[in-house]
Amino acid sequence: MALQNGYSINSTTDDQDSDTAPLLEKEVKKIIVPPKCCSVRCNLAVMMFFGFAVVYGLRVNLSVAMVAMVNGTSDQSPSNSNVSNECPVPPHTLDNNSQSLEQPDGIPRYPWDSKTQGMLLSGFFFGYLFTQIPGGYLSGRFGGSLFLGGGVLGTAVLTLLTPLSAKLGAKWLFALRALEGFGEGVTFPAMMAMWARWAPPLERARLMTFSGAGSSFGAFVALPLTGFICHSLGWPAVFYSCDEPRTHPRISDREKYYIINSIGSQGTAHGWSVPILSMMLSVPLWAIIIPQMCSNWSYYTLLTSLPTYMDTVLHFDLRQNSFLSSLPYLAGWLFSVGSGVLADNLLERELLSVTAVRKIFTFLGLFLPAVCLLAVGFTGCSSVLAVSLLTLSSALGGFSAAGVYINQIDIAPRYAGTLLGITNTFGTIPGVLAPIAVGYLTKDHSVTGWRNVFWLSAGISAFGAIFYVIFGTGKIQSWARIDEESNTEDTHKHSS
Repeated sequence: MALQNGYSINSTTDDQDSDTAPLLEKEVKKIIVPPKCCSVRCNLAVMMFFGFAVVYGLRVNLSVAMVAMVNGTSDQSPSNSNVSNECPVPPHTLDNNSQSLEQPDGIPRYPWDSKTQGMLLSGFFFGYLFTQIPGGYLSGRFGGSLFLGGGVLGTAVLTLLTPLSAKLGAKWLFALRALEGFGEGVTFPAMMAMWARWAPPLERARLMTFSGAGSSFGAFVALPLTGFICHSLGWPAVFYSCDEPRTHPRISDREKYYIINSIGSQGTAHGWSVPILSMMLSVPLWAIIIPQMCSNWSYYTLLTSLPTYMDTVLHFDLRQNSFLSSLPYLAGWLFSVGSGVLADNLLERELLSVTAVRKIFTFLGLFLPAVCLLAVGFTGCSSVLAVSLLTLSSALGGFSAAGVYINQIDIAPRYAGTLLGITNTFGTIPGVLAPIAVGYLTKDHSVTGWRNVFWLSAGISAFGAIFYVIFGTGKIQSWARIDEESNTEDTHKHSS
């Protein structure tokens, strides 16, 4: 990856001139907007939605399956038990729980303690770290459809090897999960690179939040489905789309004209040379990285460890556990899609600038969930209150989908895939560390240990919200403009 000369510590004077330049200028509004229904860009969003539903379903199935895979009676001493006795077990759950965890004859169970489980649940993210930046860079150079489809297919094939790898040992299962993450790591950067060429500026939030919401939908479907399969049978869609509107065989001329002219020259592929030094020294980029890491800490904590909390502390049986663990993702899915529509409407009506919209939605999506997680720490053994607050936390977290999570395409549309690779690489670090931290904080399976888990997540999330409000921006950066735009801008300034 070649480097370009020049670097930026923060936004330059050019970056401060306009909150919408050059992609949301007045001329864009003169372009006739073609119908959204059945358009190619909306069809692309639907295909991405189901693609991410598949990969996220495959990602989270181990979280519920772990409850059934682990032999809770393998540890001899009560202090090492996998279940907390602080909270009373409801009578109906006491009768059903032992039955729900029973596996059909011949299905293996494993003596993994909480630390081992935490390592296995974090294994996916060790691999996920390494392909984010290469995936974003190559998708920006060659188009993202091949990487997006290949990531979905590869993850699905590798998931079939989970029972065999678990039978071979925890190290083999860890390696398989890391390999799954390695293959899936290219998918989100590829999505961002494709939307940089397909999403008109005034439709970005709704298109990107809808397609990305497939991940929450996949988790919502996969968690109860996995629980049902584990109980009944034991624990043991690839799509393609053209990368550019210019080359799509079935797009109407009206839609093609609208997309190409509203995005402008930023909708073309970048060359081999990428201003990586300018990127890494840009404060607006770090204003995306830090909040995403903070938000992901809470997200991955719930994604990987919520079924364990439901099992060991609240004493839900396997089927109740899997259903209740899925509720936060249903709520997050609905709120994220709604936030995208609302954010675009605010921009279309010129009520707020891009920067204001991104900051408001990011603050709502990080700070309010932090308040809910803080409250969860005080619920003790109240299962109804704990589940309600956790669901509300994930629902409110959906607001950030129209904030910091699509901000890469605002500050550097042409390099959006590469930027998402960078931000997702840092954002995956919590996926590695959070399950391990949960394993250590909850090694005694106490209510106090889980309280510390939720309070830690709340503090980190609140810090991310405040950091973005201070340093975030929706303005395109000078290092992201190509020469034509820079020259045009300079000419305009001199003439005026």
